[in-house]
Amino acid sequence: MTNHNGIEQTDVLVIGAGPAGTVAASIIHQAGFQVRILEKQQFPRFVIGESLLPRCMESLQAAGFLEAVEKMNFQKKYGAKFVRGSEVCDFNFSENFTPGWTWTWQVPRADFDQVLATEVQRMGVPVEFQTEVTDISFFPDHSITQFRRPDGTLHAVKAKFIIDASGYGRVIPRLLDLNTPSHLPSRTAMFAHIQDSQPRTDSEQNRITIVLHQRDVWIWIIPFSTGITSVGFVGDPDFFQTYTGTPEEQFRSLMATNPIVQDRFQDSAFVLPPQSLTSWSIGTKQYYGNGYALAGNVTEFLDPIFSSGVTLATVSGELCARLACSQLNGEQVNWQSEYEDVLNEGIDCFRSYVNAWYDGHLQDIFFADKPMLSIQRQICSVLAGYVWDKTNPYVRQHARSLLSLARVLQGEQNASD
Repeated sequence: MTNHNGIEQTDVLVIGAGPAGTVAASIIHQAGFQVRILEKQQFPRFVIGESLLPRCMESLQAAGFLEAVEKMNFQKKYGAKFVRGSEVCDFNFSENFTPGWTWTWQVPRADFDQVLATEVQRMGVPVEFQTEVTDISFFPDHSITQFRRPDGTLHAVKAKFIIDASGYGRVIPRLLDLNTPSHLPSRTAMFAHIQDSQPRTDSEQNRITIVLHQRDVWIWIIPFSTGITSVGFVGDPDFFQTYTGTPEEQFRSLMATNPIVQDRFQDSAFVLPPQSLTSWSIGTKQYYGNGYALAGNVTEFLDPIFSSGVTLATVSGELCARLACSQLNGEQVNWQSEYEDVLNEGIDCFRSYVNAWYDGHLQDIFFADKPMLSIQRQICSVLAGYVWDKTNPYVRQHARSLLSLARVLQGEQNASD
């Protein structure tokens, strides 16, 4: 819709067509409001975050996306396996403490994000690709967003509310100076897609495998249904400085240092050439303001170790959309307590597990000689993305519970020695 001044109009403008943006747009559209999406890039496009968590299935279902995704025949994921030398800790999502989904998918994100964007368009939501937001002016009851279409022409859209799901683009945090340093140290990921030339066992095919390479360096192995596997090394940036040459030479040298990866992929071809990503973690001063809210990675992206990215994106997109609809319906919304505080509960829980992984406490828990089944189930629920279940002590008191358990296990180990 365009008004008499030539400015286009919508109830809600969504910036970004990734999982957070498309989930939000679908829910707003279902509620009967006008919504449109502006996306800077052309889809399909590559992005990391290829191993989903069961919790995100609830948001995909709420958005009406499950049937379309199911038709893509992505690899189903039933758990997560952690390997340290000859030790194996295998979590099966069917053993979750929290009732909910017990499986999800492993997806090439270019294909996954494309099917979500295509499905939301099929529902009737306009999505404009290669369209860059250049400026936003906020007023008491609306905003005016300036944007550039692919042909270079400048346009404007008036909206009652904006959801910024721009991910790494961080449109509103950049425009309003909301970026803050992350609480996590800088890390580097070097990764590639590899043609898997060897037969896969079920435990290799239907779950993500995390291999501990060194105490603070780990490897992800994510098989897709296409016979291609995503492999990535994650660690301190200095770790990668000792590997020289072209990206392919560096990556093959990395693979040669780990027998699990080397044995499986030494003769395999690269489908996606090796590439690197550094210093991805960043925070945001606030998740909402007058006439806008942030969703997805634009709030805070943590670390890929527990595949939390798409879950935080879809859950925040769903919650943000529902609250925006309530506000548009004239209801009072407390964005601090109903949105930012809720999101931070999940983010803080994941952050505790990320920190515990890198300081070694979680590794000690995973590879304990005599793991307790009840505790395994509670931790398994966190790994499945159920980080808002306060009935789970390993969610309710995440940092304290992990540290206490690690100390108990360490004491038992010392006693046995």
